[in-house]
Amino acid sequence: MRASGSSLADSAAVFIATLGPVGRLPKAPGTWASAAALAAAPWCFMPLSLPWRIAALGLVLGLGTAAAARAEKALGRKDPGCVVVDELLGQWTAFLPFHLAGAGPAMPLDLLALFALFRLFDILKPWPIRAVERSVPGGLGVMLDDLLAGVFAAASYAVILLFL
Repeated sequence: MRASGSSLADSAAVFIATLGPVGRLPKAPGTWASAAALAAAPWCFMPLSLPWRIAALGLVLGLGTAAAARAEKALGRKDPGCVVVDELLGQWTAFLPFHLAGAGPAMPLDLLALFALFRLFDILKPWPIRAVERSVPGGLGVMLDDLLAGVFAAASYAVILLFL
């Protein structure tokens, strides 16, 4: 249902930005969205070849940036907590390079470890993640800090794997 005075385009943007009902779940919507991205990845992201994964991330970045920017205006708040499309981008970014190992018996554990690392970097926001969050305005700023958190998670996990 649309808020009074909102357009269909605003409602669609908010739906995309909140990943439907996911962003409206109680307590820690970012974690719920990351969990949804984790649950969807084995069917919607991991089977894709690397070029298609990159294309999927580009699509999520583009649509998510536009939806987050419009949702900020429609909801009257900067980076509202219910906007969680950025978690989808960040979580799948963390999964991006792990196509080389294939879908072996360790894959569920790999995905869970990457989930935890992404949440850690997304919550703590070490430099330069926090700097990007603060300096890049609008929908792009909403998306880029999570993209970087995903890159940090993937890089950290790659280093961990070197020592296992």
